[in-house]
Amino acid sequence: MGIVVRIALVLEYDGRAFCGWQTQANGCAVQDVLQVALNEISGEDVSMVCAGRTDTGVHALAQVVHFDTTAVRPESAWVRGVNALLPTTVAVRWASEVAPTFHARFSAQARRYRYLLLNRATRPGLSSGRVGWFYAPLDVEKMQQAANYLLGEHDFSAFRAAECQAKTPIRTLTALNIQRHGEYLIFDLNANAFLHHMVRNIIGALVYVGKGKHPPQWLDELMQGRDRKLAAPTFAPDGLYLAGVEYALHWMIQSKNEMVIEEWLE
Repeated sequence: MGIVVRIALVLEYDGRAFCGWQTQANGCAVQDVLQVALNEISGEDVSMVCAGRTDTGVHALAQVVHFDTTAVRPESAWVRGVNALLPTTVAVRWASEVAPTFHARFSAQARRYRYLLLNRATRPGLSSGRVGWFYAPLDVEKMQQAANYLLGEHDFSAFRAAECQAKTPIRTLTALNIQRHGEYLIFDLNANAFLHHMVRNIIGALVYVGKGKHPPQWLDELMQGRDRKLAAPTFAPDGLYLAGVEYALHWMIQSKNEMVIEEWLE
């Protein structure tokens, strides 16, 4: 047996084409198609770990994956070679050998998500599946006031899916910024980690505030109450993007993505 090396990949994918990240019996997940491609290039049955599982319909601009292999391949094989075997809706952006102690999930210090919301009377056509949509006018100033109540370390049980398997609901949200670009609202969230449906549940609550159903302090009441049933419905996955994963500099992982989405919004 050859020497085992650890390879890290950074992926982007269109979540509309998949039933989420995690492997499924019918092979509909991102992990499934990547598994086939990596096995073909390596000549082995590799086992991979991702930085954060995404749900059905959720996109990624900088998902990080690692796997171990004894195959000796140039880094170009893990990019162009793997991409040649993947569907057009998923692509490897970057690959490199990393230290054997690097772990895509446990070495991550923070994750960044972005949600794109079309805020106009008519539903999207050209950007359908790539943005969320809400028909009524939204007050961004009140939404930002509400968002500020969530910053810091809190129990986010009110924004956690019932099927969430995380050991604790405690998370540290370091940023939640909302900007309007014409008909679009852009939500940027950064945290040490996120609970299942946490971002989409937060977006749903902020939309309730933005349309005037509740005052900004309602977000604080929800968080303190820790009761998911009292919060807003989970918002659509369409506009949600895993935008980047942060690691300590010594890992040398090119995982951040500044995103050029603003260009196609204009």
